[in-house]
Amino acid sequence: MSAARSQVSLVTIDALTADDLAAWHRLRATNPALDSPYFHPGFAAAVHASGRAVHVVITHDSAGAVTSLLPCHRDGSVIRPVGWPGADFQSPILAPGTPFEPLTVLTGGVRRFEFDHLLGAPEFDRWIVSRRASPYLDVTGGLDGYVGRASKSGRDNMAQARRRTAKTEREHGPIRFEADVVDAKALARVIELKREQYAATGARDYFAEPDRRDLMTRLLNTRGGEFAGILSTLHAGDELVAAHFGIRSGPVLHWWFPVYDPRFAALAPGWMLLRELVSAAPELEVTRIDLGRGDDEYKRRAKTGEIVVCQGVVTRSSARRMLRRARTSMVGAVKASPLAPTLSKLVRTLRAR
Repeated sequence: MSAARSQVSLVTIDALTADDLAAWHRLRATNPALDSPYFHPGFAAAVHASGRAVHVVITHDSAGAVTSLLPCHRDGSVIRPVGWPGADFQSPILAPGTPFEPLTVLTGGVRRFEFDHLLGAPEFDRWIVSRRASPYLDVTGGLDGYVGRASKSGRDNMAQARRRTAKTEREHGPIRFEADVVDAKALARVIELKREQYAATGARDYFAEPDRRDLMTRLLNTRGGEFAGILSTLHAGDELVAAHFGIRSGPVLHWWFPVYDPRFAALAPGWMLLRELVSAAPELEVTRIDLGRGDDEYKRRAKTGEIVVCQGVVTRSSARRMLRRARTSMVGAVKASPLAPTLSKLVRTLRAR
């Protein structure tokens, strides 16, 4: 398909036809790299329904067939992937081997396409300013299967989690784990604990925007094997020790918002929760848990593999690309500095800009 013979348009997601949506499902099904729930149209639809408009850059070939779709948010002349800034995987929806020219997304007055978790593709090399690892757990076969593939640190932490679970039960009451529960009260507690964590660490509060809290509720009540929200809880007696809210599509679960009650911090409740979830993977029919990009120590210890995601900006302006590259380099240098804790506020300011 040549760019000259293709037709590119930018429409709202609710303007997509039944044929367009069928093409979305079909193209995604042909591309194993797009198995993350972030690429399912159900995710984009839930974001749109929560009050944050979703647009789609859609490309048709000369025969009128859909060849690619890019769900995104538009802010003036800038577009960013759907779910920004909370989408841990981003990519155009297209079949493997389909020619794709990134500059074609600059349509309808759009001048920049900014991304921060884009799946690597040669077509985007010119616009990528940095690459980072996004770890995952291969949980085929549940806990036994995972332990057989995990690193020594992963195996050791899972063993410690088993002992700490027993200790928690002795000291705080019977352990109860629910892998997939629709519980509005528990979800509200997850959001509350996450906001407290953001405040304590100085991180930007993702849930400060009400549409994002609404999105969590919509996803919690989205049920189905092809796309659903998954809330997992770990109680000791009547106390919620730890919980996780994520999304799944088919056999892939995305580890999105894990939390724990700080009162139980000494027991490493995050590992306890992760161990229970890995054990429940066969019951959930999950074979991979994506942990998302991040420098967290537990991700490094727990992972069995990783996917590379990219940060950058598609623009016709070489000056803006250079500015983005310089900013990214500066943020990286600050984070690597021994003064990083003191300079964390500067890092957040640079990211915001």
